[in-house]
Amino acid sequence: MKKLPDLEGLAIFAKVVELRSFAAAAADLGLSKATVSKAVGRVEARLGARLFNRTSRRLAVTDAGRALAERAARILAEGEAAESEALAQSATPRGIVRVAAPMSFGLSEIAPLLPDFLAEFPDVTVELHLSDALVDLVGAGFDMALRIAALADSSLLARRLCAVPRSLVAAPSYLERRGRPTHPSELADHACLGYAYLPSPEIWRFTNAAGEEAAVRPAGPLRANNADALMPALLAGLGLAVQPQFIVDQALADGRLEQVLPGWSLPPIALHLVTPPGGPRPARVEALAEFLARRLSKPKWAEK
Repeated sequence: MKKLPDLEGLAIFAKVVELRSFAAAAADLGLSKATVSKAVGRVEARLGARLFNRTSRRLAVTDAGRALAERAARILAEGEAAESEALAQSATPRGIVRVAAPMSFGLSEIAPLLPDFLAEFPDVTVELHLSDALVDLVGAGFDMALRIAALADSSLLARRLCAVPRSLVAAPSYLERRGRPTHPSELADHACLGYAYLPSPEIWRFTNAAGEEAAVRPAGPLRANNADALMPALLAGLGLAVQPQFIVDQALADGRLEQVLPGWSLPPIALHLVTPPGGPRPARVEALAEFLARRLSKPKWAEK
């Protein structure tokens, strides 16, 4: 198998020729003199030719060294130019950022923010993937995700942005027809509309201020994998549902829905910005991450 050229050795050789000194090249490159000497020796061994004649006082380039020096200098210059260009590009946000987010949250909370972000960073393209299903960030090639959950430990990097309040809600028409429960145990006699991606969709858990805990197995006429899909049935008075505040905030404010069991709370969840593990994030990813963190850390619905 053909070996790749020793580009590092050639670049170091070019720097020695430029500065006419192993010590000066080492200082300029931030390397030890021994490392520089070994790199040049490596190139000499590979070419089978001496590149320098060295004495205690003088360093002279051989004929073979002069023949190689011009091309080696071009290799060094091209490498430095390529690195400078890459650094400049990484410092300026540009390129595609792939983001995953829950469907309802993405539509109501993230999509309205993107025009401001795109105006501020015109060289960045956002690819927004909306699904309530948990995506594999690394396997699917996403740069980040917004997740609403009580996150389990993982290798992903998670930044908590804000709490996401949840309530058990129902339409006044339902409560007038079926009665207002005063304890979670009474929900066994009610129509419960289910969200498939709750942490434990088969069991609703509640806690009151006194520390009493209650668990209920909800049953009802509708179960969906998107919380917004439950809203028509809720508003039509077909049952009760556990919903996040950002979905029901307006309906609670204008009386179309009411909070049920206000003295009982559900397990806390929060909005997190999640990124894959690894080194420094590209500037485009960092820019969007910081933008979303600023804009989503104190939403009005989180203050409820």
